[in-house]
Amino acid sequence: MLSRSVCRGMIVAVALSAVASAASAADHFLTIGGGDGPSHNQVSLEKNVRRLASVPLLFEPGKSWNYSLGIDVIGAVLERADDAPLDDVVSQRVTDPLGMSDTAFYCREPSRLAVPYVNDQPEPVLMSDPAIVMLLPGTAIRYSPSRALNPHAFPSGGCGMVGTAEDFIRFLEAVRKGGAPILERRSVQAMMSNQIGELPTLLGPGMGFGIGGAVLTDPAAAQTPQSAGTLTWGGVYGHNWFIDPQRRLSVVSLSNTALEGMNGAFPGQLRDAIYS
Repeated sequence: MLSRSVCRGMIVAVALSAVASAASAADHFLTIGGGDGPSHNQVSLEKNVRRLASVPLLFEPGKSWNYSLGIDVIGAVLERADDAPLDDVVSQRVTDPLGMSDTAFYCREPSRLAVPYVNDQPEPVLMSDPAIVMLLPGTAIRYSPSRALNPHAFPSGGCGMVGTAEDFIRFLEAVRKGGAPILERRSVQAMMSNQIGELPTLLGPGMGFGIGGAVLTDPAAAQTPQSAGTLTWGGVYGHNWFIDPQRRLSVVSLSNTALEGMNGAFPGQLRDAIYS
């Protein structure tokens, strides 16, 4: 069964790290018609990035850290660098070499696509289209499940791909083993190294941020059995993954429940069961 899946880490130039960590005033970006992978605005990737460029930064890059649409900007940079649409860049440089035949920016077989749900009590409920789900106090995510069925929706560098666990584990294993055949080893080292120093994150103590995911810097402070240097992230439709190089582990969990499958109790319970 297919599940919606974030596709990050496709960064071929480590000099883009400042872009990946820059933060814009996202709420204002939405008011001027901007969007990202989960939402379903009808503009092109280029126009979307131009709208983002009109929004002031929250701070000077390097002075602080905030999760942002920087990876979406990198998607546009890759288009220009390769002189090709982002979906072609990703297929030619990542999914085709790894044999990820079920992974794309839209679902080619709708009958296989997992039905999305949203956390609720006493049990999850079907996600509406569109849907607004609170991530943090004052921060909401706009969803449009039908976007995954639209071949004309712009490819987002930060979110919006669909795929299978079998496909995604191929990507994680390629990264864990050094990057071949899609990345140079030095690019993987940059991806899996903390790029923000001691700057605080939304992820709590013991966590930094690399290029494309969070990096575990202090397992004791983060209260996790994972090894220092573990790279981890998740997706707002309900998936979670990590690479622990020291333990030679690559793990992905694809659920269909937002946001439980990303940052609820389940990912931590699965992690602890694996290490027990």
